[in-house]
Amino acid sequence: MLVISAMTLTLADAKSKKSSAPKTPWQQADSIVDAIQKTRFPDKTYNISDFGAKAYLPDAPLQLAHDAINLAITTCSQNGGGTVIVPDSIYVTGPITLQSNVNLHFMDGAILRFSTKPELYYPAVQTSWEGIECFNTHPLIYAYGASNIALTGKGLLDAQGSNQTWWSWCGSGRFGWTLGKISQSGRHGDKNRGPRARLLEWGEKQVPVHERVFTIEDGMRPQFVNFFRCTSVLIEDVTLWDSPFWCLHPLFCNDLIVRGVKVYNQGPNGDGCDPECCNRVLIENCIFHTGDDCIAIKSGRNMDGRKWNTPSQNIVIRKCKMEDGHGGVVVGSEISGGYRNLYVEDCEMDSPHLQRVIRIKTNNCRSGIIENIYVRNVKVGICSETILRINLVYEPNEQCQRGNNPIVRNVNLENVTSEKSQFGVILNGLEDACNIYNINLKNCTFNGVKPSKRYGGGVIGHDGLFRDVHFENVVINGKTVEAPADVK
Repeated sequence: MLVISAMTLTLADAKSKKSSAPKTPWQQADSIVDAIQKTRFPDKTYNISDFGAKAYLPDAPLQLAHDAINLAITTCSQNGGGTVIVPDSIYVTGPITLQSNVNLHFMDGAILRFSTKPELYYPAVQTSWEGIECFNTHPLIYAYGASNIALTGKGLLDAQGSNQTWWSWCGSGRFGWTLGKISQSGRHGDKNRGPRARLLEWGEKQVPVHERVFTIEDGMRPQFVNFFRCTSVLIEDVTLWDSPFWCLHPLFCNDLIVRGVKVYNQGPNGDGCDPECCNRVLIENCIFHTGDDCIAIKSGRNMDGRKWNTPSQNIVIRKCKMEDGHGGVVVGSEISGGYRNLYVEDCEMDSPHLQRVIRIKTNNCRSGIIENIYVRNVKVGICSETILRINLVYEPNEQCQRGNNPIVRNVNLENVTSEKSQFGVILNGLEDACNIYNINLKNCTFNGVKPSKRYGGGVIGHDGLFRDVHFENVVINGKTVEAPADVK
C-alpha cells in the first residue's frame, strides 16, 4: 500500500508539474480554439417557403422575401430555436435580423440577392462605422445581443454592390460617384463637412450615441454582416459577394468561428472580415479576394475606442487563402482599445494585387498596445509591397485628441516564405518614442525582392525609432541578412 501511495503521489506530482508548465504560443492557440463556446441548435426546421417567401422568377412580379425570412427567424427563436432553411432557389430580399438560437441555413444552390433600394435599410440601427459608434444604415444581415446564432450552408449571399448602387456613396469617381449623388464625403454640397467628417467630430466630442443618427441622405454605406454584442457565433461555408462596405463585422462578440467562407468584394472599404473588440475567435479554411484588407482586427477608433477600453484578443487564423487585398492579416487601423494574442499559421497568400502579408497600422490618435503576434508556416507567391509592415504613423495628419503613443511589441514570424515582393520588412516608427520592439524573424526566405528607391533601395525599409529586432536564418534573394540595428 505504501508503494502504491508513493506511486500515486509521484504521478500526481508529475501531472501537476505538467499542467503548470508554460505553454508554447501554438499550444496557447489550441487552448483558445478549445475554449470557444460552440453553437448547438435543436433538431427543428423552419422553411422560409412556409412563411410566404417566393422564389425569384424573371417573368413574375418581384416579391421581396425579407418579411417571410424574418418571420421564420422570429418563430424559430420564440419556439426554442432550430434551423431556418433557405431552399435551392433565388430569393430577392431586404435586411435580415438574426435572433438567438437560430441557424440560418442555405441549401446547396440557394442564392439570397439583396435589394439595393436604400429605403429598405432604414430606420437606422445601432452599430459602429470605422470604429465609431452610431445609428446607421441597417446592415444586410444584423443581430444585436443574440447568442447561439449561425449562418451556414453553401449558398451565395449577393449584396449586389456596384458603381451604380452602394459603392458610389463613398464619394469617389473611381466607384461611380458624380456631382449630385449622395456621398459620405459630403461632395454633393459639403453638408456639415460631410457625414463621415461629422461622425469623426461626434466621436472626438463624445456626443451621446443616441444623437449620432444618420439618414438615407447621408449615404453612409452598411456592412454586409454585422453581429453586435453576440456570443457563440458560427459563420460557415457561405459565399459573400460584392458588399457595400465591410463584409463580415463582428463587434463586441465572444466565441466566434468563421470557417470555409469565401469572400469576393472589390468595392471600396471592402474588407473581408473585421473582428472588432472580440475575444476567442477562429477563422479557418476561408478564401478572401477583397478591395481592402482581407482580415483586419480592430478595437475602436480614437475617443470611442479608448472609452470602450475593450481590446480584441485571442484570435486564431489558420489554413486561409488570401488573394487581392491591401493586407492579408492586418491589425488596425482602428485599434485604440489595443490587441493581444494573434496566431496565424498554414496560410497561403498570392496576388500581384495583394500589397502586404502581415500589416500592423496605427498612429498617436488611435494609440493602443498591440502585442503577442505569432505567425508561422505562411507561403507567399507574390505581394506587391512587403511581407511584414509595422506602421505607427499611419494617416499622420489626422485631427484628433491625442492618446498615448501606440506600442507594438513581441511580433514573431517563423517559416514565412515568398517568391516576389518589393521589400522584406518595413518598420515605420515614431520620431519621439522607441515603441516598436521585440520583433523576431526566424527561418524566413524572401525571394524576388526588388526594392524601390524608397529607403535607399534596401530590402529592409525603416524610419523612426525601433529596437530589439532579431533575425535568425533570414534569407533574402539568396543571402542571409542581419536585422537592422537599433534606432532609438
